Amino acid sequence: MKRLHSFARMGALCASCFIAADAGAQAGFAMPAFQNAAVHDPAEIKVGNTYYVFGSHLASAKSTDLLKWTQMTDGVTATNSLFQNGSRNVFTELAEAFSWANTRDLWAPDVRQLADGKYYMYYDACQGDAPRSALGVAVADKVEGPYVNKGLILKSGMWGLASPDGTVYDAYKHPNAVDPNVFHDNAGKLWMVYGSYSGGIFIMQMNPATGMPYPNQGYGKRLMGGNHARIEGAYIMYSPATAYYYLFTSFGGLDSTGGYNMRVARSTNPDGPYVDAQGYDMANVKADAGKPLFDDASVAPYGVKLMGNFLFQRLLGEAGTGIGTGYVSAGHNSAFYDPATGKHFLVFHTRFPERGEQHEVRVHQMFMNADGWPVVAPYRYANETLAAVRSEFVVGDYLYVNHGKDITAAIKKSQIVTLNSNGTITGAVSGSWRILGGNQVEISLPGASTYKGYLLSQWDETSKSYVMTFTASSREGIAIFGSRLIPRTDAAIATAIYNELSLGATTAVTGNLTLPTTAARGATISWTSSNPAVVSNTGVVTTPGTGAVNVSLTARIAKGTAVLTKTFTVTVTKLGGLVAYYALDGNLLDSNGGFAAGAVIGNRIDVAGGSLSYESGVRGSAAVFNGATGVRLPNGLISSNNYTVSMWLKPAQLTAYTPTFFGARTTDSWVSLLPMGHSFVNGATMLWSGTAWYDAGLGMNIPVNQWSHLAFTVNNGAVNVYVNGVKRFAGSGFPNVFTSTTAAFALGVNYWDTPYKGSMDELRIYNTALTDAQVAGLAH
Repeated sequence: MKRLHSFARMGALCASCFIAADAGAQAGFAMPAFQNAAVHDPAEIKVGNTYYVFGSHLASAKSTDLLKWTQMTDGVTATNSLFQNGSRNVFTELAEAFSWANTRDLWAPDVRQLADGKYYMYYDACQGDAPRSALGVAVADKVEGPYVNKGLILKSGMWGLASPDGTVYDAYKHPNAVDPNVFHDNAGKLWMVYGSYSGGIFIMQMNPATGMPYPNQGYGKRLMGGNHARIEGAYIMYSPATAYYYLFTSFGGLDSTGGYNMRVARSTNPDGPYVDAQGYDMANVKADAGKPLFDDASVAPYGVKLMGNFLFQRLLGEAGTGIGTGYVSAGHNSAFYDPATGKHFLVFHTRFPERGEQHEVRVHQMFMNADGWPVVAPYRYANETLAAVRSEFVVGDYLYVNHGKDITAAIKKSQIVTLNSNGTITGAVSGSWRILGGNQVEISLPGASTYKGYLLSQWDETSKSYVMTFTASSREGIAIFGSRLIPRTDAAIATAIYNELSLGATTAVTGNLTLPTTAARGATISWTSSNPAVVSNTGVVTTPGTGAVNVSLTARIAKGTAVLTKTFTVTVTKLGGLVAYYALDGNLLDSNGGFAAGAVIGNRIDVAGGSLSYESGVRGSAAVFNGATGVRLPNGLISSNNYTVSMWLKPAQLTAYTPTFFGARTTDSWVSLLPMGHSFVNGATMLWSGTAWYDAGLGMNIPVNQWSHLAFTVNNGAVNVYVNGVKRFAGSGFPNVFTSTTAAFALGVNYWDTPYKGSMDELRIYNTALTDAQVAGLAH
């Protein structure tokens, strides 16, 4: 849910099919066809043979196979078809909710078909920075609408006034009236579970004839949370396989730095009490009232954690391309059991490593382990079905992830473990494993009780092959994933590393080189330079005073007894056209000597004050901006229509419109480099100009708490924008802003917007548009 904070086939596949040594041996199997859609907080409903998901901001999508999704709607606009009914639209239909909540946006809805055959959309609007919300219901004859408002059900945030239970509204104990999920229990009774940060998660019994709550329930019964604990997105699923009701929630914050993670508790009754795998009553889980708002530490030990931030990391020389497969802040799920197939499914939105705030819908299969707790298949659903597995097809090297119980923005990257034929586990962790019942697995590792789960052959999108996986959970509520690597000899691994190993641009190198030292399956790479004074064995570059110098760099690749060498010729040059170089190495001096030093300022380019600090940077020290400070640079740094700006950024947070490098001839004619842009470019990192409102959106966000190199070049209107040496945008018609020598320049602030919070390093400005190779050299 988007908020500022609280308030804010293949059919069954025989396991023997997977003994193939590489993906090519599996060419006889069809590759799954996926099509992605973006629906935040997806609530699922099946109508006929079609699955629908409805989410925040009136986004929706549909699918007939849970693999290929078609986007239907997105955005709370007057043209959104879900509420298009003649002259009426969402703003006229839901005017009362918008008025109460002081917003024109909607959060996570739920759609259910009731006994009268109509479709009931339970919607909610929230102010965002306070729990002032309105929750209501609208009705349609068809699932795709148009929906007509039936009325409000609940309100919250009535400061100083009586709440539905008759007492004065108290956000520490009363709910935020958002995130509804309406469901029938096993006896046919209708319920609504809802709530968020603030007072927690509540449940009410509903009248199935009207879709409204029965009277005199107040806010209903609290199931968990309170004191502004970061718990939300409640969803209840009944499983006939275990005869339990499962209460899913998301702990943490929803954005890419919030540590969102899905957890579950269970009960034999729809309205609880719900307990976790340790038998702890979740009604007792709330934030510590004596700590600051959104205290995660007090709730982190509870609930069965299904999944947190993780990455099955692809290392150099491993099959496939890219960084691997993983999720960031996956959560606010729905879930369902399909009686026709006996399968359980988890439907959720997720962000992704190194992709900022972009999100998509994902569907994973779930299984009930030997203790009756759901475990989630590591990869997205691709029509896989459980089948008996022979142990010889399980033995091998695995990417292993332990999700732990913490609430953290850190991405848990996979480690290498080996499941050996004698039942032992070696590598990053040591333990034992065994198969029970053909496809169930028990894994014993230090620090937790036995992990119980399943072995399953799945499609790995990174290696483009079917691989053996395991998923299991312990009594402590900790989940582990495993993904088997394609079997290869040491010689084959060394050869794959040799073939992939590259240094990128090796001509006109002007900056330090990144020399990989680790690779697939524990392989090592060591480097030797023919001229360490120019390029060291670790890649540190010392540019010559004049001309160019060729240096040979030789990589020694070692995996077991297999050893290969590969040599690169690197041409190091002194880069011309540099007019200013602010190394930010503990001071604001121009190391190039052409301009005066920068000056610390306040939260606007024309406001005094501010406080700058320094930390270890990309090279030497880096400047740390605290979110209320900028640096005023000398006027006239750029005074033509031919220039390059290069810098390193490590944002501590992403905020729309926040500038890093800013230059302005006037307050109406300016250029700004934004880690996070505006909604018209989906919040992507962008280069922005206010002269002709030029948007150079990059289609991605640079990550937080990680260094990224950004550069942009302008050559008489031709503009290129780069991230880590890779061109992400190329366009024409960029405004000619710097037509005088009096333009003002700053770092971290402009005249209007929220200042930058994070670190900067190595600002370089050139009076020419550098080439792709030259920019790549700066990035390395």
